[in-house]
Amino acid sequence: MSALNSLSLHSGLLHRAHRGVAQQRQQWCTTQRHRRQGGVISRVAVQCTAAGRLALFSPSKINLFLRVMRRREDGFHDLASLFHVIDLGDDMTFELLPEGADRDQLSCSDPSIPSDDSNLVIKALHLFRRKTQTARFFGVTLQKKVPHGAGLGGGSGNAATTLWAANELMGRPATAAQLLQWSGEIGSDISVFFSLGAAYCTGRGEVVEDVAPPLPLTTPLLLVKPPVGLATPRIFKSLDLSRRSAADPLELLAGMTKAGATGSPLPQALCVHDLEQPAFDNLPELKELKERLASSPVGSSPQDSPGGAEQQRPAAVFMTGSGSTIVSVGCDTPPAFLADPNYKDMFVSPARLIVRQPDQWYVHSGQWKA
Repeated sequence: MSALNSLSLHSGLLHRAHRGVAQQRQQWCTTQRHRRQGGVISRVAVQCTAAGRLALFSPSKINLFLRVMRRREDGFHDLASLFHVIDLGDDMTFELLPEGADRDQLSCSDPSIPSDDSNLVIKALHLFRRKTQTARFFGVTLQKKVPHGAGLGGGSGNAATTLWAANELMGRPATAAQLLQWSGEIGSDISVFFSLGAAYCTGRGEVVEDVAPPLPLTTPLLLVKPPVGLATPRIFKSLDLSRRSAADPLELLAGMTKAGATGSPLPQALCVHDLEQPAFDNLPELKELKERLASSPVGSSPQDSPGGAEQQRPAAVFMTGSGSTIVSVGCDTPPAFLADPNYKDMFVSPARLIVRQPDQWYVHSGQWKA
């Protein structure tokens, strides 16, 4: 595809997506025009809500495709990826601490997760105070369900949810656009959660453009993660740029948009993921898991298929993020082989794609029991 045609395709896809998004955001943005769109907000704009306590669902995400476009001079990589928020998530509760408190308090159900300044939740609160010029501190309770080292962005979802909650508890001193802009300062994947759920992301992942969901929100997903995680820096260090896909990400986006519009199954050929190469090099068992999920019948055991009839396979199977979670699209019933004792330590969960309204945060789909 020529550069001109690619640009034209990109503009057309995003125009259709933005047309609906812009209408949804119009009322919210109208009330925020008096506030600056970046930098530091005036202290007089910060107000505390009466309730002072808020419970929110903290979602995770998957990458339906991920292209690594180049290695940058600063050591980071430019990406082009279709992200989608999903309803595998954590439960978070936030409250304003009494005036005079001089530090945030984070309580987490997983004792292996640090609760100090290295945690993205605490980083998000520091960022919020710095940008809004408020001196209030927060208490946060985090019930973890999303595994870490999974490529699901669970920690990033926690940080995004924290920014949203702090803004709500303080009376919305910041716009959603500002929260999105600020979030890129503490992590690349955080920004995607300030989309409406489906987003074409570029740069390090912090440049977010809303797009239409590429699949029906009722599409069953199955997430399978081995007990070992993969460190993102290690995966990018192991990336061999000469072994990347040559697929144009805008063509991948167009193909997925077309599949979503027509209700067609997600084509496996569009689920390109350049980080599978380094992940599979570092963890060959992960490649074997992907291949076995792709070849295993879904929704029934072999004896349920009379006369040896051909059984349905997943529409697509791919890794998400930098691993080590594999996503199977089309059925959320675990295939029979996962009942083998050799797989007893696997994390296995159903999931659905979810979206949100511009002035609301994400909620669980309710299509499966969390």
